Amino acid sequence: MPPDEVLVACQDAALTFGEGPQAVVAVHGTTLEIGTDDRLAVVGPSGSGKSSLLHLLAGLEQPTSGMVTRSASLGPYDIGLIFQGDSLIPALSVVENAALPLVLAGRSEREARQAALAALDLVGAADLADRLPEEISGGQAQRVAAARVLAQAPRLILADEPTGRLDHATGAHVLDALLAAADHIGAALVVTTHDPGVAARLSVRRSMHDGRLLAPEEVS
Repeated sequence: MPPDEVLVACQDAALTFGEGPQAVVAVHGTTLEIGTDDRLAVVGPSGSGKSSLLHLLAGLEQPTSGMVTRSASLGPYDIGLIFQGDSLIPALSVVENAALPLVLAGRSEREARQAALAALDLVGAADLADRLPEEISGGQAQRVAAARVLAQAPRLILADEPTGRLDHATGAHVLDALLAAADHIGAALVVTTHDPGVAARLSVRRSMHDGRLLAPEEVS
């Protein structure tokens, strides 16, 4: 694939919830392109619209005005979203949760389990493989959610506050794994965070306030 391929593009895309006086604008008109080599941090406080922007990029929400377009080369599992909140299926073990996207994509259970175990090892959670979500902490669940996305080897990784529930050392380890995996599989990486230290690890930073994405700050 060409190194400068645009995977997802927003053209004056906005997202509003509700109507009339009760309407809330989560994302104001945003123009943004995510290319195959991008490492982008979107920085801002809770409620600034970061999660809504990721949902637009992922296709979980449709813009109420403007456009979001995705490359025709992207398959159904080529965009991986690491959710900020709880996203594990309670009835499945940790490794089954991590393997689920691969099983849904048609991989054999054996292959899916091997890939899931490798991804869990990347984020330091291999020892949790046979536990149920109720048996692990919130921070551990966040690592498993990251492993679930890494196991599917997407071309675009969208990570919503992936270190927000982790201590500093564990958060740094998970971010190391995301960056290394993105480099290894040739994926673009977009991380939302309120932590300047996390943002500093990515090559481009953009701030978001009150639903508005500000101009980029490139890191040399």
